Amino acid sequence: MKKEKMKVRPQRTYKDTLFRMLFQEKKNLLSLYNAVNGTAYSDMENLEITTLENAVYMNYKNDISFIMNFELLLYEHQSTVNPNMPLRHLIYVTKVLQGITRDADLYGSSLVQIPTPRFVIFYNGIEDQPEQKIWKLSDAFEKKLESPELELTVTMFNINFGQNPELLNTCQILKEYARYVSKVREYAEKMPFAEAVETAVDDCIRNGILADFLLKNRAEAIEMSIFEYDEEKHLKNEREYAYKEGMAKGEKIGIQRGEKIGEQRGEQKGKIEGIRIMSFILKCSNQGESRERILKKLREAYSLSQEEAEIYYTEMERSMV
Repeated sequence: MKKEKMKVRPQRTYKDTLFRMLFQEKKNLLSLYNAVNGTAYSDMENLEITTLENAVYMNYKNDISFIMNFELLLYEHQSTVNPNMPLRHLIYVTKVLQGITRDADLYGSSLVQIPTPRFVIFYNGIEDQPEQKIWKLSDAFEKKLESPELELTVTMFNINFGQNPELLNTCQILKEYARYVSKVREYAEKMPFAEAVETAVDDCIRNGILADFLLKNRAEAIEMSIFEYDEEKHLKNEREYAYKEGMAKGEKIGIQRGEKIGEQRGEQKGKIEGIRIMSFILKCSNQGESRERILKKLREAYSLSQEEAEIYYTEMERSMV
């Protein structure tokens, strides 16, 4: 007997992006799914879009969510590195599952089956990242456990042109998208960004890169590309401000701690060492390093005891509040 699908009606009312617009088409999305999973499915009717209405829950939006092969897939495009994606996906997938099980008897004696959740990020920012990276929800846990009772794993693929060639070659539309982004950045080094986008669009159309899509959606594609750039620039400015503010606080704490170390060790370099350590912690934190990893690096880099490393880390956390 064929299992009946539980329906969630998709509707997007938020500001769209080029990635979302490309892969809202089932044909393209199925190709992307096949590329990620090494499969060769061809029946688009087996793919069910489940992206939430309004696509926003508690200010967290998801690019695409869909059910395929008894799996619930959450695909996200990111141009900035964000170690909080496991938590964001946890919040979002909970809402999606609420919709999927709306008519199920969760208090009954029968097991309510749900599609297996899987989480993927497609990254094409300018920061250097490996071809593939794993983010874990447990990295954010304040108390570390060998076997956490709640875990969520997100796989990040670097889709910048030249990265993950097997993945890009398997999904032609993803490869062309990566090439388009590469051309926009190439032209942006020579001319104002709005002009760079228009030039890149014309170039891609001439060379058969997303040609049909760009011919049909030229104005919208240009608008979305400029919007994404402005949004990325805004987030970058916010991060830089937060970083500078954090550095100032870290330097203050570093001086205080450094003076104490200097007194304890009888060394003039204690003050400078304190500043360096605080800067080191801040840098690692901004890169998404876990607390455990940062403490380990501190012990190795500065010959600190576990207690000393924890004192520095705790004081840096307090300075950021």
